[in-house]
Amino acid sequence: MLVDRSSIRILHAVGGMNRAGTETWLMHILRNIDRDRFQMDFLVHTDQPCAYDEEIRALGSKIIPCLDRAKPWLYSRNLKRILREYGPYDIVHSHVHHFSGYILWLAKQVGVPIRIAHSHSNTFEVDAHASFLRRVYTTLMKGFIQSHATTGLAASRVAALALFGDDWENDPRWQVLYCGIDLTPFKIPIDGLVLRQELGIPEDAFVIGHVGRFEAPKNHLFILEIATIVAQKDPLMRLLLIGDGILRPVIDEKVKEMALAEKVIFAGNIPDVPRLLAVIDLFLFPSLYEGLGLVLIEAQAAGKYCIFSDIVPEEADIIPSLIQRISLAQTPSVWAHAVITNQQNPVSISQAEALVLLESSVFNIQRSSQELQNYYLSCLDQSLVP
Repeated sequence: MLVDRSSIRILHAVGGMNRAGTETWLMHILRNIDRDRFQMDFLVHTDQPCAYDEEIRALGSKIIPCLDRAKPWLYSRNLKRILREYGPYDIVHSHVHHFSGYILWLAKQVGVPIRIAHSHSNTFEVDAHASFLRRVYTTLMKGFIQSHATTGLAASRVAALALFGDDWENDPRWQVLYCGIDLTPFKIPIDGLVLRQELGIPEDAFVIGHVGRFEAPKNHLFILEIATIVAQKDPLMRLLLIGDGILRPVIDEKVKEMALAEKVIFAGNIPDVPRLLAVIDLFLFPSLYEGLGLVLIEAQAAGKYCIFSDIVPEEADIIPSLIQRISLAQTPSVWAHAVITNQQNPVSISQAEALVLLESSVFNIQRSSQELQNYYLSCLDQSLVP
């Protein structure tokens, strides 16, 4: 049975619509999806303004705060009220990993027909070292997802494994859907030298770049240790850190302690990451864990050589000549040697060539957006089958 609806209403559940991998992908989807047919609203767990809120409202979608996440009884009342007041929704699409279990359970009680759990993270390492109470919580939430999600998506195979379990491939409800990026900004000519002047970076400096939230998984301290060693070999080296987060003040202090203040540039949480990628010579990404790492795809689209940890899912390897994986068990000296080696012997591939490869990949936002629209329609079709 086919679904023919003029408007399909979707509520995305997220922490807050700030600039981060999942949220940026959702913005790409909102900009590219058929908004006459698919009405997307955003349930957020904060009452503070977020970076994308204004654009979301300008595109005709709602930002709906649902607070008291730490108090399940109050959160339950709030969410049920929201679903009844702003609904009815055809789909609740939850992006908050384990907590999706609770959200989808409540959505089922209110009668939402399609309930999607979306895994964007590889949390094996964190889960393995969790406290007893945390393990009880994650086990309970995974059980809720198994019982109350009608279907589920994952950003990579390892992200699927982390949330849906070892047998996920044998359950037709779960599948991988790769999050795409908008390649349009990478086609705009950018004068990297002018940008360097704006940032106070010497014209002939070797610039190492990193994009990511200032949170533990992004491993910023390790980045500083690598940069210190590189700077000993090349005093003109600069480190450009793009992003913001709770650990920003801690890293700022470490920069001063390690005598890197003149070599580290904090760019902040900016909207034009593709533009700033034009400034860097090498992209460094030693994450402790990643569901995929969309910014690594962006770095390849910018034609930049990427050195990153071997825990990053292999699906992110789009352009082999631009990537190098290194184990986190290796010392900062090993990583620094890889950086210096690339500096001395840079890989020759033009950004135009890199873009051609990205455009034909699963990470092109046009393809990703169309696949998500088809997925929504398929879910609704199946829900109407007797």
